[in-house]
Amino acid sequence: MDKMMKSYLMNAWIYLDPLYFKCTRLQYLEETNKTNTILRVRVTRYKGASFTLLDGTVITKNDLLLKVHLHNVRMLKELDGVTSEMKRAVYIYHMMKRSLPRLATYLSTHQNHEQIKGIIGITSLSSGVGKLGFETAPIKNSFYRTYKKITLLPINYIAGKKRIGKDPVYLFMSKQHLLEVYQ
Repeated sequence: MDKMMKSYLMNAWIYLDPLYFKCTRLQYLEETNKTNTILRVRVTRYKGASFTLLDGTVITKNDLLLKVHLHNVRMLKELDGVTSEMKRAVYIYHMMKRSLPRLATYLSTHQNHEQIKGIIGITSLSSGVGKLGFETAPIKNSFYRTYKKITLLPINYIAGKKRIGKDPVYLFMSKQHLLEVYQ
């Protein structure tokens, strides 16, 4: 039953993803080859609490950031058949590592690159992100944290039950760090 439910959810996700993509104003990093990265992005204004990154970059309310979204359907298709949580984590880590140079290029050539302070994401998959250069911060607003936890439930259920109880966190990386390490 569990496998059947995951299959139904995955099929629903495949059909709803194009609508989600349009409604959230996401963009692919490379419009000519959408299969090369698991990241989709959009420029956003930060609305959370102030946060100081290790390199001294201060992220404050209304700062312009590049929000990254994992392309969950693509990621889950590639992870189909990988049952070990450790192998899944390593695979996701390497997919992210391959995507970050494209993200650096996208950011450095974006029309608002001077105003963008860094990148932000929200995830419950936060183990190992420090090795990629991300810093984590808790989502302090309990309403927003609960909302994000609920919206991440389907993907966490499909990906593996071990992540269902984890609170999501912000991921940050300064523009300076992204460009120094990945460009």
